[in-house]
Formats: sequence, structure tokens, C-alpha cells
Amino acid sequence: MKLSSIASAALLLTLGAASVAFASSHREGPYITSQPKVDGTDFYMFRSYEPGRQGFVTMLANYQPFQDPQGGPNFYMFDPNALYEIHVDNNGDAVEDMTFQFRFNNASKDGALAVGGKQTKIPLINSGPISGVNPATLNVRETFTIDLVRGNRRGGARTSVTNAAGGSATFDKPVDNIGEKVFPGGYAAYANQHIYNVAIPGCATPGKVFVGQRKEPFYIAVGKTFDLFNLNPLGPEVGGNNNDLEAKNVSSIAMELPIDCVATSADPVIGAFTTASLRQARLVNGAPGTGLAKATKEGGAWTQVSRVGMPLVNEVVIGLADKDKFNASRPSGDGQFIDYVTNPALPALIESLFPSAKAPTNFPRTDLVTVFLKGLEGVNQPKNVVASEMLRLNTSIAATPAASQNALGVPGGDLAGFPNGRRPADDVVDLSLRVAMGALCALTGTADTLKVGCKPSDAPAGGLPLTDGVRKTAANYGTAFPYLTTPITGNFNPAPAAGTTYP
Repeated sequence: MKLSSIASAALLLTLGAASVAFASSHREGPYITSQPKVDGTDFYMFRSYEPGRQGFVTMLANYQPFQDPQGGPNFYMFDPNALYEIHVDNNGDAVEDMTFQFRFNNASKDGALAVGGKQTKIPLINSGPISGVNPATLNVRETFTIDLVRGNRRGGARTSVTNAAGGSATFDKPVDNIGEKVFPGGYAAYANQHIYNVAIPGCATPGKVFVGQRKEPFYIAVGKTFDLFNLNPLGPEVGGNNNDLEAKNVSSIAMELPIDCVATSADPVIGAFTTASLRQARLVNGAPGTGLAKATKEGGAWTQVSRVGMPLVNEVVIGLADKDKFNASRPSGDGQFIDYVTNPALPALIESLFPSAKAPTNFPRTDLVTVFLKGLEGVNQPKNVVASEMLRLNTSIAATPAASQNALGVPGGDLAGFPNGRRPADDVVDLSLRVAMGALCALTGTADTLKVGCKPSDAPAGGLPLTDGVRKTAANYGTAFPYLTTPITGNFNPAPAAGTTYP
């Protein structure tokens, strides 16, 4: 189906914001709740819409959910014993062709003060105001390296991504936003010094990298959702509920990559996802060394413990007993989870709580197989697609400027948005739930123009304006790399209103 036809069809059915909100992939599996440093929360991928960067794709992999800005004294460093990865599949076969591997190192400078004639090590991450990259007042230097692996992530050819200015393979990560007194020049100016132009082996054009804390971009009414959807799903789309993540931060790995570096001439559609892995064995060391990471010894092969591609899949599609298994799996093995997609539990749960929202009756749910495992034909489906879960982007579709973006993405007539990739402002919670309740069956029409294998009569609730009442727009985010906004300061301490009571 041609892109213009998709846009026309989308306008036939306005998808009012749909959702009974879920945190995209925050604390979604039983095991990962015990490993917050490697808990992937969200993955974004979109054509860069910063003016002058139209030839690039931006990928954002967020980790460490529900960060309270005041979380000192160590704040939220990445795990030096973990392997963080962004994988790219550029031929649709469900196997990574390029993998960017991030490793971290936390080195204590053993800062000390003269106290009564003795040098006493300070208990804080900094000893004074911070400006510049790796100043003397920063008591812990957090750095990272990036390797590019072509082919199999463990056995492929490995090369280093380097700083385009000077060629160093080691990059500094900014410390988190401790507070205004610590950053007299402003945190944004300090953090921006850690945006690097990078040389990518095999790519003619440099890309960009930033790793650091950002304000949590995901928006959702989490509390009311988990209270048995204690909200009005047919209420106002904007302002009906509070965004429960508004006062949180997150740790982000951001890359801006040349399109001709990640996509092939044979097919402009790429798939991507992020994972985190730990070593098979961990020995707690009772006599830690001088480094911050020496309290444990790690060994054995890398074991994947976190995986995020399309939003909400593990959160609301995969059954509770298999969530850890999904986190440990690769897209090539997604056939083992097919029943969760073809016969999903979520629509039935929604109907049980809101009887007027009738669950779709087309089994197997080929519409969900299309959107979650293949991509929409003519939009973001690879030519030789193997069904598998990952975020997919058609790199030939031009970016929509920030001021013109529609938070409802493709169904809202904006072909550069979700499910064709994912931008920070895309209301993926609303859209994902609406799709689960059969929106594609309604949108495709009786002639099945979207080729999703169902019809409007299969999904009587497919056109309902379901919503969680929470929405942001592109105006809530930056318009330049890394797009996500400055994290909330650590001295942020909102007080409850006078007379507040808690039932």
C-alpha cells in the first residue's frame, strides 16, 4: 500500500488518544526489579528532526527507571559490570547486523580533606562546584567506551567508535544533576560538553553520542492504571490525569547515526532494539579494592537480562511467568511467545473491567502480528521480514518538524511517527492499547487496505476514544540531539499541598 493511501486511510478514522497507561518497560519483569541499573525502560528511534540533520537517525536507549532526583550521594551511575547494547537489523531477518556495545568504568579519585592533621577521604561524589569535563572537584570519574560489532553480537568483527576530535576511544559521562549550587554555570551547559562527534568504522560521515541523565520522557498515569484501571477511559484526552513520571529522571544512551551507515540500498527499513547483559557468575568480594566496582568479581559468558524494542510488549503482552524469559531472548526466537500476540489477555482484561469496550474476536490476531512483529506493509515492513519483535523505521520517510508532529503518529496522519519508529512525544501508550482493542481492524476497512487480516466488525471497540488523560507534545522536548530535556535538579523537593490526606 502506498504511503499516501495510508495517510488517507488514517484520516478516515481519528484515533482519539487511547490508553489505560502502563510504564513502557519500567520494572516489568520479576528478575529485573532486582537489577535497576540494567533495567531498560524505553527505546526510541526516529529520523532526526533537528534542522540540518535530515540525513541521520536518532536512537535513544533509556535505563534505570523511577529515578528520584534527590538520589545521592552516589546518584545513578551505569553498571561497570554490565554490557549495554543497541542492535540494528537492516535486512529484516530478525538477526542483528550491527551492534553498538557500551561498557562503563567508575573510578574513584579518593578525594580527601585535611582533618586534624590527617587526610580523610570525603564521603561525597563531589567536593565543590563542577564545571567542564572531569574537573578536580568531581570525586568519581565515570567513563565509557563504544565498540561496533558487525554480524553476530558475540562473534562478529569488532572495532572501536572513537572521538572525531582527537581519536580517543574513551568518553566522559556527565555526573547527574546534583543541584544548582554544584553547577553554577547551569547543568545544561555542563552536560552539553559531553555531546561527542564520533567516527564510526565503515561509515563515511561522523555521528553523535551522548550518555547521561535526562528528564524522564515517558508520560503515563501509572498509579491509576495498576489500581485496576481506576480512571475514566472515555474521559478527556489531555489533563484528565497526572503524569506520574513527571518528577522522575532516567539514564539515557543516545546515538545519532548517518542513515547510509545503518540502512542498506536494498531496503530503507531498519529494525532495532536495546539489551543489557550481565556475566553468568558474581562473587561478592568482602575486601573491595580501590575502585568503585571492586566489591564484586564477575565471570562467565554474557547473559542478557533486559530487552526493549517496541514499547509495552513485555509490559502488557507477555504473561507474567514468561517476562524474564522474554528479557533474556533474542528476536529470532520470538516464535515461542506467539500465543501472547495471537491470543492476547489484555483485551479480555479490559472488557472485564469496562464491559462496553468489547474485545476483538478475530483469532488468531493477525493485526497484532503485523504491527508488533512485522511492521505495516508500505510503511515500516522490511521487504523480507521475519516475524520478530523490534522497533522498525522506514528511513526513506522524511522527518516531521517538531511543530507539526502529531502525537498519534501514523494513525493521526503523521507517517514519521509511531509505529514507524518512535519519537519522544508519540503517545505510544494510547496507541498500543487502542491497537490491542482492534483499532487496526477498524482503520483497515472492509477491504482490509492495511492488510492486517481483520475487518471493522471484528473489533466493535476499535473506534472508541479510550484515553488515560495524559499527553505531551513535541513542545515538551528538545528540538536538537539528544532531544530529551535537562534532568530535574537534585534539590527538587515538592511539598504536598496543605491539608493533603491519603486514603
